[in-house]
Amino acid sequence: MSSKNKAGGPSPDKSKGDKTATDTQAVLKTNDIVILQAMATDDLVAALPFNPIKALDQGHDNAISPPPGKTVKPDSSELTASTRTEEAGTAKTGRAAPAGTNATVASLERVRVDAGGEPLTTNQGVRIADNQNSLKVGLRGPTLLEDFILREKITHFDHERIPERIVHARGSGAHGYFEAYDSLSKYSRAAPFARKGKITPVFVRFSTVAGERGSKDTARDIRGFAVKFYTDEGNWDLVGNNMPVFFIQDAMKFPDLVHAVKPEPHHGMPQAASAHDTFWDFASLMPESTHTLMWLMSDRAIPRSYRMMQGFGVHTFRLVNESGESVFCKFHWKPKQGTHSLVWDEAVKISGADPDFHRRDLWEAIESGEFPEWELGLQIFTEEQAEGFSFDVLDSTKLIPEELVPMTPVGRMVLNRNPDNFFAETEQVAFCTAHVIPGIDFSNDPLLAGRIHSYVDTQITRLGGANFHEIPINSPLATVQNNQRDGIHRQGVNRG
Repeated sequence: MSSKNKAGGPSPDKSKGDKTATDTQAVLKTNDIVILQAMATDDLVAALPFNPIKALDQGHDNAISPPPGKTVKPDSSELTASTRTEEAGTAKTGRAAPAGTNATVASLERVRVDAGGEPLTTNQGVRIADNQNSLKVGLRGPTLLEDFILREKITHFDHERIPERIVHARGSGAHGYFEAYDSLSKYSRAAPFARKGKITPVFVRFSTVAGERGSKDTARDIRGFAVKFYTDEGNWDLVGNNMPVFFIQDAMKFPDLVHAVKPEPHHGMPQAASAHDTFWDFASLMPESTHTLMWLMSDRAIPRSYRMMQGFGVHTFRLVNESGESVFCKFHWKPKQGTHSLVWDEAVKISGADPDFHRRDLWEAIESGEFPEWELGLQIFTEEQAEGFSFDVLDSTKLIPEELVPMTPVGRMVLNRNPDNFFAETEQVAFCTAHVIPGIDFSNDPLLAGRIHSYVDTQITRLGGANFHEIPINSPLATVQNNQRDGIHRQGVNRG
């Protein structure tokens, strides 16, 4: 390395080994920071010339409990900055991010907006004098293309809608919390079950399956019951239905099922209803769907209220404890308000008077302080027990009778806050069966395997790209630190 730097000053002296913190801070105040960063990079590379734990990639024990990676710390965090000017902040840039922080993961308080008493502005923060008339040549002349206020307002309006979900498009949601009854550490190390009384924030979305976003609430249909747990070890999405079984055994058939249940392609009818030729043709050729059909056509199929609706994880999952030991489980939500349904005549009359019946009922109950509550119960069983059953526990068209595996209550969920904005929260929330946390794992259910892929894929299309996890309602409370970069609508500004 040359004895002179580009600014003409002497290079930092490395003859005495690593610099002290005092020396480093002194150099940081000079133009020598550029050379010091280069030298520090050399030091970091030299300190870790190879991966000393690479051999530990192999072996059963290492796979069960991977060792932490080897790291080397620089003399100063300033040496790993993206730019030497990061402290030369403005009102926009602010200061450098504190070590280990990610401002994109926090409560929704960081993004709430209240414009009360404030002047009207454009999206660029420019005050608007007239929001009712376009800019013209004279009183009656043509509208000018330079009217950027008109253009912004119209253009944003033209792009307000996003693709609706292919299934579960019609939904309603609410915030709340889950409270554990006791530690479940014998079976699972999952954060929500870590200790008695532990509180975990949740967001829940209830939905119909077949209907479009503007369809009626009281259709004869399966209901979605999706819960996002914002745990201190990441987000866990328990994405289930109000019936314990499903139409098919393998995800390969899912597109065929949905195409059959959707409106007839030539005239777009019937809406939010499955009782038509293409669906019955599918069902007649798939006898595995009979069990779910019995539930769907029964008197319990149409809930009286989302508050009075059961929820089921449908699939068999695994619970894994700290020792890596696993058991199978099924998830069940039982409403404390009781399970109540509408008969067909009631549902038809209600849909004509109020197609938003379920949405209105949930909103008004929470607004009036009648917070709905559910108890979470688990059916826990071993692989040895599963081998002894007369049915396959990996078949989502089957349920496990409680006479064989009793329910174990593990906690309660309370919904106590309505969303501030339907689109920002209920519409943009993204549930994915792939989102699990330590202590919760998948089984080999082939329908579950397909959902693990499909749900992530559909959110990428619906929400505009791979960064949908940074949308506030989807971002976890647990810190997020990784090497993923870029993509449309990226929010995080990564340092270094």
